[in-house]
Amino acid sequence: MSEDGLLPPEGFRQRGPLPTGTRLLMVRHGESRANAEGLAGGHVGDGGLTDLGRRQARALAERLAMSKELAGASAFYTSTMPRAVETGELLREVLAPLAPVRDDDLCEIGVGEGDGLTWAEFTSRFGSPDWDLDPFQITAPGGESLMGFYERCRLAIERLVQRHPGELVVLVVHGGFIEQAMKLYLGVDGAVRLKPRIENCSMTEIEFDGDRRRLLRYNDRAPLAAE
Repeated sequence: MSEDGLLPPEGFRQRGPLPTGTRLLMVRHGESRANAEGLAGGHVGDGGLTDLGRRQARALAERLAMSKELAGASAFYTSTMPRAVETGELLREVLAPLAPVRDDDLCEIGVGEGDGLTWAEFTSRFGSPDWDLDPFQITAPGGESLMGFYERCRLAIERLVQRHPGELVVLVVHGGFIEQAMKLYLGVDGAVRLKPRIENCSMTEIEFDGDRRRLLRYNDRAPLAAE
């Protein structure tokens, strides 16, 4: 008998059936130079991974190689930002023969002319958007608003779900992108601020099956070896 056949009646259940929809497994990139130095990390200020970020990505790769928990993945995407691209390359061997496909729509929220500034410089020059008051306010000239970012992420997720029905898809993305995906799971408005704790190189997995969305894992990390 299958696992689903052993589940109690619907009213008793504390867990759902095995996944049959599209599973988006989202990996947040490893620690970047922008994270470590407090920079507004667009494509310019990103700086790629720090030594710690590379260790985080390698620890995740080692776990995945041992557990083979993503062996059924059929597609592999990364954002085009250096920190995500580098993380994807460090995971590439364990996800072989899949090769990472770079997708601009998976990037973090755009910071426009503030790219590469320290956050102190950024706020001195452009202020800080009050998205609780106006979620359509942009971060800086040439940047994005919260609602614009949410719509970009929502459309990217819908596109990937339609492209990969019933498949396991690995995405190397950003904390902001994962937050927007969590809004879709929770069914809340794009203007809602969740402010979740999403660690570097953690995995968050959401199943999309028509109108049904299920959180299968959240902020799941591989521990670094003791030094």
